[in-house]
Amino acid sequence: MYELFQAVLDSDEKTALRQLLSTLKSVSGKRYFLRNEILHAFADYCQQSQKPAYFYHSSSIGKLIHCTHEMILEEESTWFVVRQKIASQEVWRLMFDFFKFELMTPQAFLDASDRLVNRYQPHILEIDLHPFYEGSPTISDSRNIGQGLAFLNRYLCDQLLTDPEYWVELIFQTLHHLQYDGIPLLISDRINSSIDLAKQIKPALKFLSQRPPNEPYAEFRFYLQELGFEPGWGNTAARVSETLELLERLIDSPQPAILEAFVARVPAVFRVVLISIHGWVGQQDVLGRDETLGQVIYVLEQARSLENKLQAEIKLAGLDVLGIQPHVIILTRLIPNCDGTDCNLRVEKVQDTENAWILRVPFREFNPEVTNNWISKSEIWPYLETFAQDAEKELLAQFQGRPNLIIGNYSDGNLVASLLSRRLKVTQCNIAHSLEKPKYLFSNLYWQDLEDQYHFSAQFTADVISMNAADFIITSSCQEIVGTPDTMGQYESYKCFTMPNLYHVVDGINLFSPKFNMVPPGVSEDIFFPYSQTQDRDHSLITQVHDLLFNREDSQIFGHLDDPNKRPILAIAPINFIKNHTGLAELFGKNQALQERCNLIVVTSKLHPHEATKPEEAEEIQRLHDIIQKYNLYGHIRWIGMRLPSNEIGEAYRVVGDRQGIYVHFALFESFGRSILEAMISGLPTFATEFGGALEILDDRDNRFHINPTDLEVTAQQILDFVNQCDTQPEYWSEVSEWMIQRIRNRYTWEIHTSQLLSLAKIFSFWNFVAPENNEARDRYMETLFYLIYKPIVENILEQHKSLRSN
Repeated sequence: MYELFQAVLDSDEKTALRQLLSTLKSVSGKRYFLRNEILHAFADYCQQSQKPAYFYHSSSIGKLIHCTHEMILEEESTWFVVRQKIASQEVWRLMFDFFKFELMTPQAFLDASDRLVNRYQPHILEIDLHPFYEGSPTISDSRNIGQGLAFLNRYLCDQLLTDPEYWVELIFQTLHHLQYDGIPLLISDRINSSIDLAKQIKPALKFLSQRPPNEPYAEFRFYLQELGFEPGWGNTAARVSETLELLERLIDSPQPAILEAFVARVPAVFRVVLISIHGWVGQQDVLGRDETLGQVIYVLEQARSLENKLQAEIKLAGLDVLGIQPHVIILTRLIPNCDGTDCNLRVEKVQDTENAWILRVPFREFNPEVTNNWISKSEIWPYLETFAQDAEKELLAQFQGRPNLIIGNYSDGNLVASLLSRRLKVTQCNIAHSLEKPKYLFSNLYWQDLEDQYHFSAQFTADVISMNAADFIITSSCQEIVGTPDTMGQYESYKCFTMPNLYHVVDGINLFSPKFNMVPPGVSEDIFFPYSQTQDRDHSLITQVHDLLFNREDSQIFGHLDDPNKRPILAIAPINFIKNHTGLAELFGKNQALQERCNLIVVTSKLHPHEATKPEEAEEIQRLHDIIQKYNLYGHIRWIGMRLPSNEIGEAYRVVGDRQGIYVHFALFESFGRSILEAMISGLPTFATEFGGALEILDDRDNRFHINPTDLEVTAQQILDFVNQCDTQPEYWSEVSEWMIQRIRNRYTWEIHTSQLLSLAKIFSFWNFVAPENNEARDRYMETLFYLIYKPIVENILEQHKSLRSN
């Protein structure tokens, strides 16, 4: 980067840079700019100055501007935050004379940011997590970020080769400590060292080779126990033999694939807690509120998949002879005033499972007019510590023992997971789904102005605590961690930031830590399956949903289609600014050709402004009505504003598929996009926002189906080009449909998700066992942040809640 700055300042391009910065200062009146604004300003400058075509991209200044993600203009200098590659950024300061430039520290940049909003203070708390990652295994190649499991497998195998006696002894100690409610598994006290273990494997294998491969474990159990091998190796002679051979090969010639295969067979997880606190978690027509709908569906499907996988693993391990059963609990809050739903039931069984349950724990009654009701995700923070304390007792009673794995969901659930994990000494997994900080631009810089509405100080502090306390973090896509070459990742945004007058985060997270792992969710194929599977479809449901989408009149349905036979464009999402239904409607309204060829069908949960629970939601509903009127879309659009059960949503995709329609996900940002999976597995050619995880779901190498929701004209043309190609090549729609179906089946299934999740839980439990000192220092630091920063913040929120009275 030094060379690039020098090249600009040593050439005529220095004049161009001076003029660009002068224009930024004078035209906008702003002093803080993000990448898109900088690029637009540079493009305008190149056009007005009649620069040659290469200048924008290939000149030294062009290269500098394209890797500049933030810029602060001060009187004496200009600050550049440059990001030449993923997960790596530097701060440079260019002095006003355009001769001197220098590399700056993160602390200096955070001070400049504070000055920008007139909230600079010379002494402020600095949060720096870097020391706690020093000496720990770290991924070196940014291309491998998010592949922590593979990295740790390679790392541990290298350690086995380097110091085999030490690491084989650690493996022995880990296996020797495995137990279920005091019952030893795998190895008994008859084997008291790694040397004994290696010796006993050979006679066991010799014995097993003489038994019929399918002979049940119970038939030869006691002979193996005499050798020191307890239940858990397998359910048949062949399975036990295979597992012991894997261990023998791991000791003799360690390889990552062998380690992964062996760890997958180790019976170490039986009891799992999934935490989804604010989600209004229920099953009968109560799949969350709009702000939590996706999370609730995710957690319920994950619970079912986990229980099924654990059942299969326990049986294959031969542990059914001990009567061991998996136990999965979804931990959420009990809501007394639950609008006639089951959210006031303490315990509820998860449908289609044998031993998965929803456990609801109430918030303590600081003010019943608040705690007896639904509490939005922005107001929930004061109740989490006491909730964790109460939930701990309930979980121990329900499990009749400790869980083996705690999985948090969203910022609040992750904080509770970290509190429970710390007290119970249990492996912790975090799932964020979507982090709020990068979603709201400048939310950290102007947090004080937004505090009454969003309480970002509590949320961002909770995020820093929980993501560092977690043993491992699973994300749906790589971009959640480190973004793309052009955009910053969600977790990356926590690397360095300021909360003016509160604290500076100098180094908030190690993006190269193996704790980050991409484990995308699946999709429920009982509900969402291809339109072509006619034998699995309910004909009465087809008729019902067809009528809903195209014909039915209802107070919660807006619009009549003049020609229902046009190709339908479907969009399904809650209505809010980020989901951007208004942008899609405007795109449709501005393009007459699309209106002539297609109908637009929008499915949200609300239709009228008075149904909104937040002012911004009401504004977006009204804006959509206004756009429909402005572009006279009557006869071309259907807006269904009602909450549909999952089976109707699944059939809606298929009914649109019957008509060779398409699905459009037009969000301004989407961390992943559950509905994208649902539409694709149903067979709908799907256009999805290029801002977020959809880039990886579609893996659309020629960008046919990635769309820019901020460029209405280009996106409309992309959709129109596809429609034209379908009309001229009748087989094209079916080819794309089949490609999208196979894409989801090959990568996004709950079976794949659960297998990877359990492998991660086992390998990180082992890592915690062999390197506990790293975690203890880290956790003590997190406790300090919790008690000295987080608690004072939420105590203020609680005082506000105590004084609230219902209208």
